[in-house]
Amino acid sequence: MSKKIILGLVLVSAFAACQRQEPVYVPQVDPVTTEPQFPNGKFG
Repeated sequence: MSKKIILGLVLVSAFAACQRQEPVYVPQVDPVTTEPQFPNGKFG
């Protein structure tokens, strides 16, 4: 009888573990931009 109870608890815990789905973090890549061009030199 106790083997059936243990087996039932194992199956229930395995089922509960499969139901948990954590959100997956996907980092967002910033677009690459070019350096700004100044008409009168770098700081002019």
